[in-house]
Amino acid sequence: MKTFIETTFRTFIIALAIASLGACAFAPGMRFDPDWPVDPNDPKSVPRMTQITPSLVLEEKRVREAQADTAYQALAGNGMPYVIGPGDILSIVVWDHPELVLPTQTYAIGTGATELTLGDTASNIPGYPVSSDGYIQFPYLGLLKVAGLTDIEVRNLIIKNAGDYIRNPQITVRVLGYRSKRVYLEGELKNPGTVAMNDLPLNLMEAINRAGGLLPSADRSRVYVLRGGMATRVDLPRLIARGMDLTKVMLKPGDIVRVSPREESKIFVMGEVNAPQAMVLRDGHMSLTEALGNAGGVNQNTVDPSQIFVVRTTPEALPEVYHLDSSSASALAVAEQFELKPKDVVFVDTGNLGRWNRFISLLFPSTQTVYTAAAVGR
Repeated sequence: MKTFIETTFRTFIIALAIASLGACAFAPGMRFDPDWPVDPNDPKSVPRMTQITPSLVLEEKRVREAQADTAYQALAGNGMPYVIGPGDILSIVVWDHPELVLPTQTYAIGTGATELTLGDTASNIPGYPVSSDGYIQFPYLGLLKVAGLTDIEVRNLIIKNAGDYIRNPQITVRVLGYRSKRVYLEGELKNPGTVAMNDLPLNLMEAINRAGGLLPSADRSRVYVLRGGMATRVDLPRLIARGMDLTKVMLKPGDIVRVSPREESKIFVMGEVNAPQAMVLRDGHMSLTEALGNAGGVNQNTVDPSQIFVVRTTPEALPEVYHLDSSSASALAVAEQFELKPKDVVFVDTGNLGRWNRFISLLFPSTQTVYTAAAVGR
């Protein structure tokens, strides 16, 4: 009887091993099948797969640099003279005519310009406030439309109109209170809020510094300038690496500057790696090789090195898949130049032997039961 049970057990084990060689498809775990549609109801919704090759990484690098250059050119400039607007306060002095000087104003023309915050009444600043419709009230001349003019243009306008009242007028015009033009900064900054524009053209780096600078949690590669309903991404590290002059990135009144947090730039490494995890890109940049290294490398016991994938979503919610065959370790040199994007999923597939081992491990409790029964029958 014992011999019969032992023989039956051995026969069962051998038959199980042979059958399991074709049972890898039933092994648990995620796998990548390029022919499997994303939408079960649409057989055409298969992912588009592209091989990661030297020519691909060079082309993608060229595209990234072209995008950075385009954004830089869209915002770069030399700045424009300050244009007076509603709410500004002007100092206007007519020399040798003290009767035209405001009671609280002197020929010293104040101590300097003031940048006021929203809500300030500016009652402590001696000068001519520009009305909401762009006018000032000046002696003898009445209402003068000054909105949209520079301080020099306002001076010339007053000289032109004051000739009937003042012989050879000598006039000085300057802005004392800057209240009409602002930019707005939000996101990962020490002091987000509004920044008043003055007679000096405001560039992006100056605005960031006036907001206290970037926080450690800021993604320096994803600084957005929102203007006219469009967002332009400024990749600061890439522009610096390319030798671009960031002081030429000029802001305009009403611009919104948003500094994205690093937490929005995550990637995910899954599959046959030693430490699957989510990772935050470093200033928006990380190569495929870096991601695999940060995940502890691939599991040499279960990995199929020819099946490493980067799954990237598209606006149409269909995946775009990049495939790396790293059967030879030299392929990692190409992967080092392949740059990941936020929300990418790096998936390392399992080899057939790994699937076979998983399948057997699930059946092990059943085989153990037969072994125990055989032992009891002895």
